[in-house]
Amino acid sequence: MVLNFKKYGFSLSKNIFSNQLINKFEDDFDQIVDSLIDSDEDVNARWDSPLNNSLNQKNSMVIHTHNVQSYSSLMLHMLQHDAFLNKVEELIGSDIILHHTKLFLKPAKVGSLFPLHQDWSYFPTLTNTMIAAVIHLSDSTEEMGCFRVIPSSHKLGKIKNSDGHKHLSEIHSKYNLKNAKPIIANKGDILFFHCCLLHGSLPNLSDLPRKTILIQLYSGNDKIIEGNKHTNVQLVLRGRNNFATRSSVSNL
Repeated sequence: MVLNFKKYGFSLSKNIFSNQLINKFEDDFDQIVDSLIDSDEDVNARWDSPLNNSLNQKNSMVIHTHNVQSYSSLMLHMLQHDAFLNKVEELIGSDIILHHTKLFLKPAKVGSLFPLHQDWSYFPTLTNTMIAAVIHLSDSTEEMGCFRVIPSSHKLGKIKNSDGHKHLSEIHSKYNLKNAKPIIANKGDILFFHCCLLHGSLPNLSDLPRKTILIQLYSGNDKIIEGNKHTNVQLVLRGRNNFATRSSVSNL
């Protein structure tokens, strides 16, 4: 896993959670989605970008919320599960900090795409240890709008203005979302990827919803760069947050 991650910038892990536990996570996911829909809040995270116009339907959507661990103890248990954290530790070390979580439901037929982008610009860290872990709570096929990645693109490093909200010749003139490598996953699989890896996804045109929980994590020996406005819960999942101060944790 570690060698593949270093070489390609991503790795797909299987059989981390039991089937019974994954089914419980999916049931909990569905309950959260129901509460989001019933809330009358704007829960559509459709990515409005000129890069989407030729591929997205006008009524496309992605149901979304941050911080699933604030919805149920079961979702918190998912983050604290030893088998999951053992995999994370292989990649970033024994001090593991949760930055944030996101729920994404790509509805059947109208699930929106995400253009090629890097994550680092949304939550940069000093030594670039930020990784994502995507827990699949459904199967994810090409027709369902699975993740697509540009293998080894994390070696390009931090690309300025790589957030996917506008055409960037260094990315979008060189790489094509349709030609990116599809990450076909089964329910229960976990995709790990580096914050500089170019990734995105095409629309969900299937008859089934695509369900994922995305978890952003960084090393307790790393530090969030000042000016980062993104949600950062700083929850220590293993080890220590070695840069925590009285003032930094008081802002949570």
